[in-house]
Amino acid sequence: SSVLYQYAARLERELGAPQDIEWAVAKGKLYLLQARPITTLTGGNLDTYEINESLAGDALWVNTNVGEAIPDVITPFTWSLVRSLDTESGFIPGYYLWSGNICGRIYSNISQRLSAITALYGWDAKRAMALVGEIFGHIPEDLSIPIYPFSRLHLIKEMLPGIKRLIWNTLKASKNMPSFLKDTPAWCGKMTERIGKIKTEAELLSLWKDELQPYSVRAWWMHITAGSKAVLALRLNKKLAKLVGTEDANALLSNLRGNSELASLGPITGISRVIKGEMSREEYLLQYGHRGPHEFELSTPGPSEDNTLLERQVEEFGRSDMDVAGLLERQHAQFEEARKRFQERFPNKVKWLDKQLAKASEGTRLREAARSELVRVLRVVRAFALKTGELTGIGDGIFFLYINEVENLLLGDNSALNYVPARKENHEKYKALPPFPSIIRGRFDPLEWAKDPNRRLDYYDATMPVAPPPHSETLRGFAGAAGKVEGRVRVLANPEEGEMLQPGEILVATTTNIGWTPLFPRAAAIITDIGAPLSHAAIVARELGIPAVVGCGNATLRLKTGDRIMVDGGQGVIHILN
Repeated sequence: SSVLYQYAARLERELGAPQDIEWAVAKGKLYLLQARPITTLTGGNLDTYEINESLAGDALWVNTNVGEAIPDVITPFTWSLVRSLDTESGFIPGYYLWSGNICGRIYSNISQRLSAITALYGWDAKRAMALVGEIFGHIPEDLSIPIYPFSRLHLIKEMLPGIKRLIWNTLKASKNMPSFLKDTPAWCGKMTERIGKIKTEAELLSLWKDELQPYSVRAWWMHITAGSKAVLALRLNKKLAKLVGTEDANALLSNLRGNSELASLGPITGISRVIKGEMSREEYLLQYGHRGPHEFELSTPGPSEDNTLLERQVEEFGRSDMDVAGLLERQHAQFEEARKRFQERFPNKVKWLDKQLAKASEGTRLREAARSELVRVLRVVRAFALKTGELTGIGDGIFFLYINEVENLLLGDNSALNYVPARKENHEKYKALPPFPSIIRGRFDPLEWAKDPNRRLDYYDATMPVAPPPHSETLRGFAGAAGKVEGRVRVLANPEEGEMLQPGEILVATTTNIGWTPLFPRAAAIITDIGAPLSHAAIVARELGIPAVVGCGNATLRLKTGDRIMVDGGQGVIHILN
C-alpha cells in the first residue's frame, strides 16, 4: 500500500489540509494501485488455537517481510494484538496484510492484493506481481497465482471509507513523526514504571484502555507510514542498476545511515562503544535493550530482561576482535569510489544522484527508527500482560489468551482460561515443526509437509505434485550486498547458536532480523532463504560491506555446515565448490 501513502503526501501538498481529503475522494481524485477485497479469513478453531488460514481457500501466501520481522511461532496473545493493529490500518474488512496465521506463523495473502490490482487495472497476474515482486520476493515461473473475480466498481465502493481513514491517519502520522520518535522512549519508561506499581485489575484495565492501547495504535500508524518511505531506496536501486550495474548500485546505496545511524545497526555500534568506554552499559540497555531476535513475540523476554546477555555479547566481541568502525569506514570509502565513478560517467546527473540518495537515506532511517519505537511500545504491552498474569494469578498463561479475553479477565470473566491447556499444546506442536516455505499456494498441511523428505523451503503448491529442489551447484537469490568471497558455510537455526559462528565463515540462515546483527561483523558473507532487497540482511550487510545474497529459498536445505562456497553478492549468486 506504499502507493497510497505516497498519494496521501501528494494530496497534502495539493490540497493543503487534511479536511479537504474527503472532497478529493468524492471527486474521484484517488487513483489506487492496491486494495483489499472483502474476504473472511477462516480456517481453524480459535478456542484451541488450531488456526490455519490457508485452509480457507485457494490463495498465494508469502512471508518475505512479515516472516523476517516475526519469525517465531507466535502465541495467541501476540497474534491477537498484531491482528487488531493490522485491522486498524486496513481499509477493507477481512484482509490482513500483516497477520495471516498459518499454524502460528505469520503470512500475507498476496492473492487478495493481486486480485484487486487486476480488477482495478485489467492487468494479468504476472504484470500485477511485477508491481510488488521486489517487496514480496520472487514467485517461481511455474507457480500459478490464484486470482479472484472481483468487480472493479464494488472494490472502489468498499474501499473508499477505509481509504479516507488511511489517508487521514497517514497524514497525521507524518506530521507527528518527529515528536513521536523523540518522546516515545521516555513515555515507555514512565508507563512501565506505572504498570509495576498498579495494585488492582480495574486500575490496570483503565490504563490499558485509556493510554497504552491508544499509544500502541499510534505507534503502529507511525510504523506503517514510515515503512512506505523505504520504497524510495528500492526504486532508486532499480534506476541505478540500469545506469551503473548492480554492484555500483549496491555500493551507492551502502551509506543510507548518512551522518546519522540506522536503528538496525545500533546494537553492534553500541556494543563497540561500550567496549571503548564511550557508552555505559546502562545507556546501551536504555537505547537498545528492547531490540532482539524475538522482539515481536511478547511471551519472550527482551535483552533488557536478561542481565547476562550484554556481557556475553561484549565478551564475544572482544574475543573475535570485531572492528565495526573499520567495516563502516571501509564501506564508506567504497561508496565514495562508486560515487566518483558515477560522476565521471554522468557529470550532469550528480546533483540528481545526491538528492535521490538523501531521500532514500532519510526514508530508510525513518523506517528503521519507527519500527524500533514500535517494538519499544510493544515491550510495554508485554509488561502489561505480565502484570495481568500477576494480578490474576495465571502467570505466563496470559500469553495464551486473546487480547479481548485479557480485557474480560480484568473485568472478572475467567471463562477463557478453560482453553489455555489446549492452546499451549497446539502452540508447542507448531514450534516443533520446521520453518515453513516462504511461498505457499493453496491449502497447506504442515504436518504432512514436514514428513516429506523431498519438501522444499522455497515454495509449496497444493495444485502440483511435489518436485524435489533441483540439484544444482548454483543457488540464486536477490543481490543483497555486493562483493565476492569464498569460505566455509555455517548454517544456524537461530541467533542463540551464534557462538558457533567462527570469524570468516559464511552465515546461512532461514532469515535474519535485528537480533542477528551482532553476528554480522564476524561473517564473511550472509545468505538467507527468506528476504528481498529491503530486508534486514540486505540493508545491514550493505552498510557493513559484507557480501549478501537474500531470498534464496532453499539455502538452508541445500547447504551444510562446512561446505565451501563462493558468494557473489553483486549478482545474487552462490557457487557450491565442494
